[in-house]
Amino acid sequence: MADNSRSIQQPVIEAITEFDSADLGDLCEAAEEAILDGNGFGWLSPPPRSVQENFWKGVLMVPVRELYCARFEGRIVGSGQLVKPFANNEAGGHIAQVATFFIAPYARGYGLAIGLLAVLENSAKEQGFKILEVDVRETQLAAISLLEASGYEKWAVKKNYAWNGERYVDGYYFKKEIAELGK
Repeated sequence: MADNSRSIQQPVIEAITEFDSADLGDLCEAAEEAILDGNGFGWLSPPPRSVQENFWKGVLMVPVRELYCARFEGRIVGSGQLVKPFANNEAGGHIAQVATFFIAPYARGYGLAIGLLAVLENSAKEQGFKILEVDVRETQLAAISLLEASGYEKWAVKKNYAWNGERYVDGYYFKKEIAELGK
């Protein structure tokens, strides 16, 4: 007789406002794998776990940052942040940014990146932002493909954007109008 007691856990994208130790560990593990794969949002090699834990805890403390995580089979496997402008930035108050956007290599191919990007866009739109921006290294081909397929346009290239451990690589800046600009 087959064991039907095991439930199948569907992929989930959720806002994170606090960590339990398992979630923080999962996020650090996923980030380490992404860093080793070249998607380190600044890191070239995984920092000590305590540095990573402090980084992620710090994200939750910044009022203009919203952290969203992708779960697969119950574990956090990726993240994205919606970074909103500070209140004193009236001129740029219509623009939000995406940061620390990644899915661990072992969880790719299940639509989590597409879902995570959609959740970030929806949150930005619900909060009245008109434009969403994101920047990536030229070597992040999967991210570039996802952004282009999702309607983002490349509006700038920054030479020598980042050192990847071997050479300087350019950075690509993308934007998407998520609501009508109007007046």
